[in-house]
Amino acid sequence: MFTVCALYHFTPFDDLQAIRKPLAALCCGRGITGSLLLAPEGINGTVAGTAEAIEALIAHIRALPGCADFDYKLSTATEQPFGRMKVRLKREIVTMGQPDVDPRAGTGHYCTPKEWNDLIQQDDVVVIDTRNDYEVAIGTFAGAVDPHTASFREFPAWWEANRERFHNKRVAMFCTGGIRCEKSTNYLLGQGVEDVFHLKGGILKYLEDMPADQSLWQGECFVFDGRVSVGHGLVEGPHEMCHACRRPILPEDKERPEYEAGVSCHLCIEDYDDDRRERFRERQRQIALARSRGDRHLGPRGD
Repeated sequence: MFTVCALYHFTPFDDLQAIRKPLAALCCGRGITGSLLLAPEGINGTVAGTAEAIEALIAHIRALPGCADFDYKLSTATEQPFGRMKVRLKREIVTMGQPDVDPRAGTGHYCTPKEWNDLIQQDDVVVIDTRNDYEVAIGTFAGAVDPHTASFREFPAWWEANRERFHNKRVAMFCTGGIRCEKSTNYLLGQGVEDVFHLKGGILKYLEDMPADQSLWQGECFVFDGRVSVGHGLVEGPHEMCHACRRPILPEDKERPEYEAGVSCHLCIEDYDDDRRERFRERQRQIALARSRGDRHLGPRGD
C-alpha cells in the first residue's frame, strides 16, 4: 500500500534552484515518485511513497520559507501510481496566465463539505466547475456549470464571455484539490464579483469527509496519477487511462473497435494521423519488451 500526497501552497520563493536540489534528493533517496512543481508563487504536486517517506517529505516542505502551514491531503493506492520522480521549475504552479492574480491577496470564502452542501442548494447560487472538460466528464456536482475548457488557461476568457449569465448570483467554485479555485476566486474578486465561495480542500476533501448517503457529488473524481479516478472515501475508481490522449476510459471502453492499447480510444480516434499512431505503437512495443525482460519501463509520457 502506498501513501499518496496531494499538496500545494502559495508563498514567495526567491531561489528555486536552492529549494529544488535538496527536495529532489530527499524524494529520490526515499523512493518517492510523482511530480512537484516549484515557481516564484509556491509549490504544487502529487507524490507517492511509503508512509514514512511521505512523512519525511511533509516535514521537509514545512521547513521551507513560508510553508509551515501548507495544505496537503493523504490517500492510498494499492500500486505505485507514478513511474518516476520529477521536480520541475515553472512560471506558475497552476497555469492561468493572469499575472495580476495573487491568491495571497485574497480568495473566495472557504466552505467545509457540510457548508458546501447547504450553499449549493440555494436558489441564488451558481456552482462552477473549474476543471478541464475530460475531468468533468466522469463526475461533478449536481447542477454544476461546465465551462467546457480544455485547460485552466481558458477559464478567464470563458468567464468574460459568460459573466452576464451569472448577474446577481453568488458564485460557488470547486476543483480537484483546491488550488485552481485559489486563483479563480481571486480572479473573480478582481473582476468585481463580491460573493465568491470556494470548496476548501476541493473534491478530494469532500469525498473523504462526506458520507455517500449525504453527498451531492455524482460520478468519480479524476486524479492525475495511476489511479485515474477515486470515489467516496477516496476509494480507487473503475477508470483507466488511454495513454494516447490521457483521458479516462472505463474497462468496457477497451472492447470498442476504436481502442488499441497506447494508440487510440473512442475519444481520440480522430485526433492523430497514421504517423503519430505508429509512433504510439512503437512505444507500446518498447513497453512490452521491457516487461518481458522484467524491467520497469517509464511508460507513456513518463508515467
